[in-house]
Amino acid sequence: MSHPQTSRTVEILSDARYVQAESPRWDARDGSLAWIDMSTGSLHRGRIEDGRVVPEAAVVVGAQIGAPIPLAQPGEGWLVGVDRRIVHVSDDGVVSPLTDDIAAPGDYMNDGGGDPSGRFWVGSQSMPRDPHCTLWSIGVDGEPTARLHGVTVSNGLAFDRTGATLYYIDTLPHRSIEAFDVAPDGELSNRRTVCRVEGGNPDGMAIDLDGMLWVAVWDASEVRRYSPDGELLETITLPAKRPTAVTLVDRLLVITTASIGLTDPTDADGALLGVEVEVGGAPAFPWRGMAPTPPAVGAAEEVAS
Repeated sequence: MSHPQTSRTVEILSDARYVQAESPRWDARDGSLAWIDMSTGSLHRGRIEDGRVVPEAAVVVGAQIGAPIPLAQPGEGWLVGVDRRIVHVSDDGVVSPLTDDIAAPGDYMNDGGGDPSGRFWVGSQSMPRDPHCTLWSIGVDGEPTARLHGVTVSNGLAFDRTGATLYYIDTLPHRSIEAFDVAPDGELSNRRTVCRVEGGNPDGMAIDLDGMLWVAVWDASEVRRYSPDGELLETITLPAKRPTAVTLVDRLLVITTASIGLTDPTDADGALLGVEVEVGGAPAFPWRGMAPTPPAVGAAEEVAS
């Protein structure tokens, strides 16, 4: 059953326009916001003040940047999936490897996020598109464990508050939201389809405090809210054609967008957008491991935010 589109006010939150902004994260440590720009390989941090995103810092992490996750402790920086591995980015911009290369040659890390147990889940994507990629979890000991094989474009994922259910999007080829049961040790079972996503490509995803799923739908100019059993509850029409991901900063739904590939982008394409909604969200689950110790690979190049 389709659900009528709602007429919510969509605001442009950022002065900057990005080629491919992705993976927004609300940081419980200080209330700040992080996101990436895949086109520049950069991790951005800022905060939301008076309805605007105020940029504070940005560092180049690597050519093919994927998802960030905050560490649990204040001042301990971030983990970021980049190229074929996971790295640590300190608050002062020092990049240190956490893992060796774990993705296959030619593949690279894409979206990810945390679970309530403190693991970092991150998946790879293939170019050209072929279902040989993997979803991993990075334990608090820094060790990667392959959890799901046969992935093509690992995108949005969200855990319920108990950590017993994982909602997951492998965008291609089925354009579906799927669900798994999650054992305490992170083993996945009972894979099932929640719903197909029609009219565009499902990308980043967030879960709200009612357990409903918000999904950015690339090429559809929409963010949609689904129930855990696949009912479409709401569709928000956006002024940007290519929304990439979402997060809830309390009741502000923050939406990253891309301008890549658009011949005539609007002011909203590539901006961070915001929509007030009735049911809020919680900050990102952090990774609960320890930051790697030096020697580091060196300070990342600072870029304009």
